Amino acid sequence: MEELTRNGFYVTKLATSGGLLRTGNMTLLTGVEDEKVDDVIEILREFSSKRKQLVEVSQPAMSDIFLNFPVEVTVGGATVFVIDIDRFEKL
Repeated sequence: MEELTRNGFYVTKLATSGGLLRTGNMTLLTGVEDEKVDDVIEILREFSSKRKQLVEVSQPAMSDIFLNFPVEVTVGGATVFVIDIDRFEKL
């Protein structure tokens, strides 16, 4: 987010959660001209790295007993949606 701002892009950060791990995520929203989309994606690519992490997963063994065991998952990275906007006004 800092690098996007440093490069002159306005960014809104939303705290989100979801997925298998139900852990916190960061969702960034930015609006840019068509010719700057690749610049934003390149910054995100450089600063959004994936990594492996062990997490504890609970699985029911019987009706009232849960077993916890570690599972290696890939976390981090970025998913980018590029959407054309018909109208934009900054008020």
